[in-house]
Amino acid sequence: MNPPYYEQLAEWTEFVPESEIRRLLLTNVKYYFGGGKPGSLPIETFKKILYQIADELDIDGIDTLNYGPTSGLASLKETLGKRIREKDGVNLPKGSDDILISTGSQQMLYGILDVLLRPKDVIIMARPSYLGFVVPVTKLGGDVLTVPTDIDGLIPEHVEKAIEISQRELNRTPKAIYVVSDSDNPKGTTLPEKRRKKLFELITQHEILLIEDSAYREIQFTEIPPPIKKYDLENKWVAYLRTSSKEAAVLRLGYSVLPEEIMVPMIKDKGYLDLCTSSLNQKILEIYYSKYIDQVLGDNLKIYEERRDMMQKTIDEHFPSNGQRTQPTGGFFFWFQMENEGFDSSKFLQDVAIPNDVCYVPGQAFYPIKGHSISKDDSELHGNRIKTNGMRLSFSFTTPQIIEDGMERLGKLLQDEA
Repeated sequence: MNPPYYEQLAEWTEFVPESEIRRLLLTNVKYYFGGGKPGSLPIETFKKILYQIADELDIDGIDTLNYGPTSGLASLKETLGKRIREKDGVNLPKGSDDILISTGSQQMLYGILDVLLRPKDVIIMARPSYLGFVVPVTKLGGDVLTVPTDIDGLIPEHVEKAIEISQRELNRTPKAIYVVSDSDNPKGTTLPEKRRKKLFELITQHEILLIEDSAYREIQFTEIPPPIKKYDLENKWVAYLRTSSKEAAVLRLGYSVLPEEIMVPMIKDKGYLDLCTSSLNQKILEIYYSKYIDQVLGDNLKIYEERRDMMQKTIDEHFPSNGQRTQPTGGFFFWFQMENEGFDSSKFLQDVAIPNDVCYVPGQAFYPIKGHSISKDDSELHGNRIKTNGMRLSFSFTTPQIIEDGMERLGKLLQDEA
């Protein structure tokens, strides 16, 4: 006889761990630097929008509260398309038909992999990298190949080497490269323009899809280079993913510019994932993007910048001087790495930090659970590499005073380990 259903669930449930960030959200401490929650949202603006929506329900309520097109409302896509063209310099050959609305950009990340991957297809990504992409690659049967990064993020020369090694050792040209080009999660690094151009050259040369996750594109405190998508004039080689969660509110709405080659299967896939994104949320955000974003976003950025500056100052004052931190131009995160490679930030979190009322995300969470890697020192294929001496520190949801006190406390604890 077959065992009861609960003893033989899908295979991935046995090897995919619980999200470290989801688990840490349940941690009750005074100094919480874990999850990357937006901490500055235009509340008054959304009150106005909701009143407007409520007034209009008598006229179009049957549509606002109904199912909509799987690919998204045409009016919202036109609004977002105009902004992407004018602000990011991205060419849309088919106009709003090049844009797909999703229920959060996380759905788009998962959907692209669902459409793209066949067993053992190779995906190149930074080491460390956003865990919301790392884990689905493994879950869906892909083969992760990680490359080392530096203070400026992904290094094209290492990517090029990884492509060659994959072709030689795995007999596969990588299917895609994943990059968070602006203030990346988890390290906070921003790719220089020269690296962006080189990455685009590599993907066109080898005919590889680049997945450019630009979740933090609007959360910037200084001018940054244009997105890699700007170079993709024919909309063929770069999937450009954006989200409203950081720049508007967490209404679970993402928007992406996708090559035609994956747009059709993505719409099919999305239809099975959720049928359609909430029409109500789309109408709310259409008003926000068409009328308000440029009026209110600057005030929110000032708050984030103040918090970034305080975390930078207090890390430099209180953390071990032989450790290394990143220099985020925007986004929500710092990355700090202890000099001692034997330092275990996960063990330290449980044994020392949390008992002292401090929480962060251990760096181990941002490495794949299995896969391959390359190093900067040779041209060989190595097994999966996980470094334990890093940590992600979020400043987005915490006041400057809490950041100052919490960083001083964490710094003193780390000094004892240096």
